[in-house]
Amino acid sequence: MTCGNCLKRSVKIGNIDLGERPVLLAPMEDVTDASFRYICKQFGADMMYTEFISSDGLIRDAAKTIAKMQVTDEERPIGIQIYGHIPDAMVEAAVRAEEAHPDLIDINFGCPVNKIARRGAGSGMMRYPDQMVEITRRVVEAVKLPVTVKTRLGWDEDSKIIVELAERLQDAGIAALTIHGRTRAQLYKGVADWTLIGEVKRNPRMHIPIIGNGDITTPEGAKEAFDRYGVDGIMIGRASFGHPWIFREVKHYLATGELLPPMSVRERVDLAKRHLAKSLACKGDRVGIFEMRRHLSCYFKGLENFKETRLKLVTSTDPAELYATLDHIAEVWG
Repeated sequence: MTCGNCLKRSVKIGNIDLGERPVLLAPMEDVTDASFRYICKQFGADMMYTEFISSDGLIRDAAKTIAKMQVTDEERPIGIQIYGHIPDAMVEAAVRAEEAHPDLIDINFGCPVNKIARRGAGSGMMRYPDQMVEITRRVVEAVKLPVTVKTRLGWDEDSKIIVELAERLQDAGIAALTIHGRTRAQLYKGVADWTLIGEVKRNPRMHIPIIGNGDITTPEGAKEAFDRYGVDGIMIGRASFGHPWIFREVKHYLATGELLPPMSVRERVDLAKRHLAKSLACKGDRVGIFEMRRHLSCYFKGLENFKETRLKLVTSTDPAELYATLDHIAEVWG
């Protein structure tokens, strides 16, 4: 069913103007660090988020947690995403996050990972909607920045509460809502169900931006999400991993209806070099190389007879050797 009220319009979250049909980068633990955000921004991501931040870790002054909050002007607009299940801790974490000067605070009620959900945090909060709404209300009251929420359809197939819950979260004062089209029980399995996302958007009581998330892997899929379900924006997560240029592909297709040609191997090598350089600058050689390994091998998926070279990419500890390996990839496969 095509949305009958999908006129192009600029999408605003508080005072943040994201333009028409914005495409956002989803927060992903161990993926959306500063170097990856830098790359995605270059390819046109309209808004980004930090890796999600534990409220408990933040109020304990855990160094790794605090480091995740560092944002730069070149990344804006950017949100800091926090998660937890204790109201007082979430309020304190939100206040601490605001001091890092992001553009908004996002609350993660969507992460399905067992170690988080079983404590009642992330999507575990779907079993306790009253507490979810109370945490949200208190965070909104505690900070001056816009507060947004990312969540799921419900806990399982028998408790898809998102339509009513969206109204309650809006009434608690949030400035936008992102909905992943799966339940917590699904984790990332099966196919994302966008029908309830569309129902939330069509609800005449809803007036905040609704951002859809789940299984957006192609420019055509992005256009369908806007046209069929009427969402104000879309959020891309796993499909950007190893493929951050998806933002450029999607935005070009939305603007022209044309698909861009695939990136060449040489272009991907140049991209990998820029990403590696940024990671080294942000985190130093040891950590920068270690955390780049997951990205480097993914940039070159599908190349034939690549096993030995991939092994070099994921085992080297020397920047010069890594750059030489990337040059080798350009020479042999480019």
